[in-house]
Amino acid sequence: MEDDAPVIYGLEFQARALTPQTAETDAIRFLVGTQSLRYDNQIHIIDFDDENNIINKNVLLHQVGEIWHISASPADKGVLATCYNKNGKVVTCAAVWRMPKELESGSHESPDDSSSNTQTLELLCHLDNTAHGNMACVMWEPMGDGKKIISLADNNILLWDLQESSTKAVLSSSSALEGKGQLRFTSGRWSPHHNCTQIATANDTTVRGWDTRSMRQIYSIENAHGQLVRDLDFNPNKQYYLASCGDDCKVKFWDTRNVTEPVKTLEEHSHWVWNVRYNHSHDQLILTGSSDSRVILSNMVSISSEPFGHMVDDDELSDQEEQHQEEKIKEPLQDSVIATYEEHEDSVYAVEWSSADPWLFASLSYDGRLVINRVPRALKYHILL
Repeated sequence: MEDDAPVIYGLEFQARALTPQTAETDAIRFLVGTQSLRYDNQIHIIDFDDENNIINKNVLLHQVGEIWHISASPADKGVLATCYNKNGKVVTCAAVWRMPKELESGSHESPDDSSSNTQTLELLCHLDNTAHGNMACVMWEPMGDGKKIISLADNNILLWDLQESSTKAVLSSSSALEGKGQLRFTSGRWSPHHNCTQIATANDTTVRGWDTRSMRQIYSIENAHGQLVRDLDFNPNKQYYLASCGDDCKVKFWDTRNVTEPVKTLEEHSHWVWNVRYNHSHDQLILTGSSDSRVILSNMVSISSEPFGHMVDDDELSDQEEQHQEEKIKEPLQDSVIATYEEHEDSVYAVEWSSADPWLFASLSYDGRLVINRVPRALKYHILL
């Protein structure tokens, strides 16, 4: 099989929630949450066998309702959080769960063994939202010990401490959006920089930054997009850089020190952009997913941490190579779309990089199709060599 060929896995239910198993850095593993009104919902643990190009899966029952958002603990492979609609109700709740011990590190069930035993998640704790409204998402503190999480509920930011092996969630601080207009958060991201004391949130067309110590706003990008902002992500290598995407079909890149204008704008999608993700290792690689059914991989090298390409140690170069290197270094490399992936036939609601392999990513469309793709090999070697 051709090495860059996509691998496709079909869930029997509709789905929009996807996360890599963040704490797993050796095996390629993703978690997918389903949306079914009629049957018990499920979380599929997807293991990708890179050598043989095949997917192995395990299924966990999530009987409380359809899953709108899923996120994995950065410290404990077996712990995850979901935001879900209670069966038959319009209230969106959030809870922290533990998967069965034997599934934390994956297993080797074949993709077509549908007679498999489905197992159930163990409920660790609910994030009590009775006073705060519908939960939009749950964020774990990056690089943390898995004890701090933030949930966004309607117009509230809630910081929780998980105690007693995550079986108890204590609300340690909170803040609320006030003012006119649509004051409901759609998404948020926790910055890996500044000792993990900053988050960014999206509500309506505005992106805001918050300090988690004081729970105060530190910057605000009014009208960041012409329509609803759908998603955000922080550059893992440049502390002030943030990407946003939205219903105006655009992806924008911001320097949070000067938010009057975006640093760069991408206009490659023809419908709402639901997701934007920076590659964890090579921040010039940007993934976006849209309800135009396409996934686009862009090379935003001019605003990356290596705008002149890979820096080479002078000692390693001969005179001729050095001269050639100098010519190359003079101008930044050009930004470009690397590839457009068209394996989906429905809205792509989620794209995520693997936490174990920086060259591999998954995308999920509403019809339950999960596609695993790789960065083209030529580009990979161009970045590395």
